[in-house]
Amino acid sequence: MIHNLLAEFMSTALMIVFGVGVHADVVLNKTKYHGSGHLFAITTWAFGITVALFIFGGVCMNPAMVLAQNILGMLPWSMFIPYSLAEVAGGIIGAVIVWIMYADQFKASEGDVAPDDVRNIFSTAPAIRNLPRNFFVEAFATFVFLTGILAIVQVKTEGISAIGIGLLVWAIGMGIGGTTGFAMNLARDMGPRIAHWILPIGNKADSDWKYAILVPGLAPFVGAVVAALFVKYFLGL
Repeated sequence: MIHNLLAEFMSTALMIVFGVGVHADVVLNKTKYHGSGHLFAITTWAFGITVALFIFGGVCMNPAMVLAQNILGMLPWSMFIPYSLAEVAGGIIGAVIVWIMYADQFKASEGDVAPDDVRNIFSTAPAIRNLPRNFFVEAFATFVFLTGILAIVQVKTEGISAIGIGLLVWAIGMGIGGTTGFAMNLARDMGPRIAHWILPIGNKADSDWKYAILVPGLAPFVGAVVAALFVKYFLGL
């Protein structure tokens, strides 16, 4: 149990180092890859998740995936809260590591990069704020994401799952992610958002907890339930 919790914690932290790190690289002043754009960022998220899966194996890194596996009988329900807490904690620590690495760039960006843009390095935000539609997008994206993962892992060729999941993230990011930033994961959004809230970042924006709790917080669990039922009763996996 302790080994599994540490794996969830460390793999989520590593995922966030790649993901929040690339956003810092793109947004902040005086980085090597400032202004590289969303394709650069989405690709790094995809490859980073692949690397984390290669290192840590069959981890969830996502409370919504934990819930789907609980429903399908792949994990006991007693694991839901401990796994989810470990993943959120990993998200916090991963984001803190990014802040330490880019501390000079954060300082160089004060007063120049908008506070909302700095917050969005850490957490997701909608391109157009329409909470019911944003909720639907996140729930649907999570449904596609988790269904895709549960189908991909049926292929038993060694290493194919990590690569396939990375490609899935890449495709979802480009095809579905443009409206909400495709969190699909409470730990991915809430952990770094908490880090942004507690870190001594100058000219800080509001953390936007209403959006955080409703959209990237709750919607992925709706997608997880639908994905688990679809996988079980339609795909028969």
